[in-house]
Amino acid sequence: MRFPTDVLTVLTDPRTVIRDDQVRIPFEIDRAVYEQVNTVLKDMSGKWDGRKAVRAHVFPHRIEEFMRQCLTAGEYPSRYDQGWYATPPALVTQIVDAAGIRVGDTVLEPSAGAGALAADIASRGGLVDAVELDERRTAILRTQGDCQKVMQTDFLSLDPLDWEEGYDRIVMNPPFSNGLDHILHAVGFMKDDGHLVAVMSNGLMWWSDRKTAEFREVVEEVGGDIEPLPEDSFAVSGTNVRTCLVFLPGYAGSRLRTHDWLMRQPRQLDLFEFAA
Repeated sequence: MRFPTDVLTVLTDPRTVIRDDQVRIPFEIDRAVYEQVNTVLKDMSGKWDGRKAVRAHVFPHRIEEFMRQCLTAGEYPSRYDQGWYATPPALVTQIVDAAGIRVGDTVLEPSAGAGALAADIASRGGLVDAVELDERRTAILRTQGDCQKVMQTDFLSLDPLDWEEGYDRIVMNPPFSNGLDHILHAVGFMKDDGHLVAVMSNGLMWWSDRKTAEFREVVEEVGGDIEPLPEDSFAVSGTNVRTCLVFLPGYAGSRLRTHDWLMRQPRQLDLFEFAA
């Protein structure tokens, strides 16, 4: 959900105090603008505390770093909007730690959003290529300068065989609605000895359809892991969806259809399913 222009002006005003779990506006604004600000902050799960010692919108979690991401993107995750959910700061650290980024590693981040993961990866010396469908977030990624390359497109439309080499690491927070499709597609961009780390709906741990069951088998076979995340992991991003963290290591000879595997095969093969 995009911030109304007047709300964005107020929240980015240097006099506005955004600290810890509170947003405080210590200056006069028009009543109509205040109503807009109040609506947005309530939509992000803030509640007005009018006590003299507080007089701020108080959130059930730290809001400072997350609000910075939202204001940079010019949009926020409404409880009525099931679209973009920014990766919370604590989870960013956990994901990038799990990926084991080394200086000089090539990293692909599909569905890169407003760049929270890319910024952390780049700070560790990773060389990031990002994919983002949304035009505005793509512009933000390019402006931030953490990525070597930013592609504005649907990640699922990309063909891994258009890449000469695969990536050392794939790090991703794909859409919850079809996250497994994004993960399976991303495997095709990974080197044989690469690693993939992804956030997914925790339904991945128990869904009984064939594709999901086969994926769990492969994760176990290659020594990977599917770890449930705390129930409130995305509360700061406006959703209580339950999630898990997928760690998928590759190695030569596994049945993962990695980029290296694809380059060894005829192009007419079905590229995005696991080998039988």
